[in-house]
Amino acid sequence: MEFSLFSVLDLLGALAFAISGASLAIEKKFDLFGVFVLAFVTSIGGGTVRDILIGQTPVDWMSNGLLISTIAAGALLTLLFNPYVQKLRFIVYLFDAIGLGLFTMAGIQKGLSLDMNIFICISLGTISATFGGLLRDIITGEKPMLLTRKEIYAIASAIGGGSFFAFRYFELPMEINVPMTILIVFLVRHITYKMGIRLPGVDENGKWVRNNVDPKS
Repeated sequence: MEFSLFSVLDLLGALAFAISGASLAIEKKFDLFGVFVLAFVTSIGGGTVRDILIGQTPVDWMSNGLLISTIAAGALLTLLFNPYVQKLRFIVYLFDAIGLGLFTMAGIQKGLSLDMNIFICISLGTISATFGGLLRDIITGEKPMLLTRKEIYAIASAIGGGSFFAFRYFELPMEINVPMTILIVFLVRHITYKMGIRLPGVDENGKWVRNNVDPKS
């Protein structure tokens, strides 16, 4: 297997999301099979939707044994070290935020490899980064972060994607641009989470609800 930038980012993102999914499954008291299923769904969900949209079939994970092994390893490590994890919810959040940045960049790289425009590349990055988490939340009965005002999620990915192309316009070297983009996604996600910043929305009466800041302890 050729280790391109895309494949490395995809593997690291898959590992982070596998740990996120497996941790949430353990918190929800899923059985052993359920832990591995949720790890796989969280890891491959976004990439699967992305590949189907661009017509790349079979999708990446179906022909990538190393990706499958990486996800399985992430789930297994989570199971083995779970007794030592005191703040499981924080682990889910932390690795979800890391995976968000990694998969954002992986999706953008996939778009660039196909010579797609900036808007499509950012969209592919956002889809890659968020749809696995969307499926994870649906399966576990959580309110999907992608579709609620609870937290800034997809916006963090899109901001990172926009930053990548801004840096690219100013010819920032890729070896700096890529980690900077991943870091920006993580920081936007983390800072807005800690400060309780939300997007405005509409209540059940059709009235606009302004951002109610609810800082995390």
